[in-house]
Amino acid sequence: MKKDDFLYLNLILLHVGIGFVIFLVPFLAKIYGYFIFIFGAFYIIKKQNKNNEALIAAAYVVGSEVFLRMTGGNPLYEISKYGVIAYIFLGMYFSGFSKGATPYWIFLLLLIPSVVLTTFVLNFETEMRNTIAFNISGPVCLGIASIYTFRRKIPLDQMNNILLSMGLPIISCMVYLSFFAPNIRELITGTGSNSQTSGGFGPNQVATILGMGMFIFFSRIILESRTKFMIAMNLIIALNITYRGVLTFSRGGMITGLLMIVLLLFFLYSKSNFKGRVKLNYIFGLVCFALMITWAYTSFQTGGLIDKRYANQDALGRAKASKFTGREDIAKQEIDIFLKNPIFGVGVGKGVEERSMMTGEDALVSHDEITRMLAEHGTLGIICLLILFFTPLVLYLENKFNMYLLCFVVFWFLTINHAAMRTAAPAFVYSLALLNVNFGFVNKKKEISNEVLKY
Repeated sequence: MKKDDFLYLNLILLHVGIGFVIFLVPFLAKIYGYFIFIFGAFYIIKKQNKNNEALIAAAYVVGSEVFLRMTGGNPLYEISKYGVIAYIFLGMYFSGFSKGATPYWIFLLLLIPSVVLTTFVLNFETEMRNTIAFNISGPVCLGIASIYTFRRKIPLDQMNNILLSMGLPIISCMVYLSFFAPNIRELITGTGSNSQTSGGFGPNQVATILGMGMFIFFSRIILESRTKFMIAMNLIIALNITYRGVLTFSRGGMITGLLMIVLLLFFLYSKSNFKGRVKLNYIFGLVCFALMITWAYTSFQTGGLIDKRYANQDALGRAKASKFTGREDIAKQEIDIFLKNPIFGVGVGKGVEERSMMTGEDALVSHDEITRMLAEHGTLGIICLLILFFTPLVLYLENKFNMYLLCFVVFWFLTINHAAMRTAAPAFVYSLALLNVNFGFVNKKKEISNEVLKY
């Protein structure tokens, strides 16, 4: 076994062990959570962010967030977003930030009016600090991280290390879920999202991070597996994460992860030379076959209920009235609120109270960041969304060789449409799309070098 393979195996086994030990001794999740944040800061300071250690540490926090939430290991519920912000500030201290990141300064400034408005309009019984933090911490995390990453040059191997850092705690989450819900047939009786197979936590958030993990390890099969041992290991990890993600019965995260894989394969295929395309054909066939086997096994384990879930049917095979489990009603209500308050919106966090008044019932928190921005930030929210959508596309037109850019933007856009910005993942992954990744191209014909396509 090569030295790199041995080190990689040790990292994988360490995080398999973390997932198993925390399942056996839940209290250790607290120690693990504190250790992550303390060690991350120490790691950045010791290395002085010479190789963007701030992004590596932040990526680990992002990857561990859902796992720590489901096991009670987070010191504070929103601490992962604060942790990412703190690490990015440390990175800025040692390495500065982009002077050209004006769009994201504007983005952050445009968030302020609705925050100020909130201090005047929230109901007295509403806990103001927590309400504002819950709704604004995601956008603020995105803005600050983007100011750091905007056009920052980074080599491909460093980019892959950042993704691996995010993926390792996802392995721990996958192992924990495997022991938490070993008897699948006894737990699944319908086609709704299942908290029992999601570690007792929100299936939407769990599926989102597992979908990201699926993409990370499938991408490593293509870009970072230089031996058969590495291919086999990454394939096993990717398929297990996929299996656990599908079992949450939450579709958004898994569809997003699959689309990211398709985009990556399409990009590599279109930019590769003939030899690279031959290799990609083999990889594509292997991935398709493995996914088909995984889906067939999942269908067998769930008695065919997973097929009905993705066909939007109930357990009896009848089509469900809503394709989005009622979230479209919340989105429509938020659009109505925007139309009544088009300039500054109703204020951060006020949207829930407004919807409660409209329906006469307790309103659920929005799952759609786009309509939430419209309702709570008004026209300023539209400008913010336009900045977020078009800035990375402009960067893509400048450098069409960034294989990850579109994948990351798609993850951000689809995730905020079904899971808002409940976790730090969409904010941080979006910021990674702004990096200027050096891939090492072979010639002016814009073909990816064989160095990138070594398996």
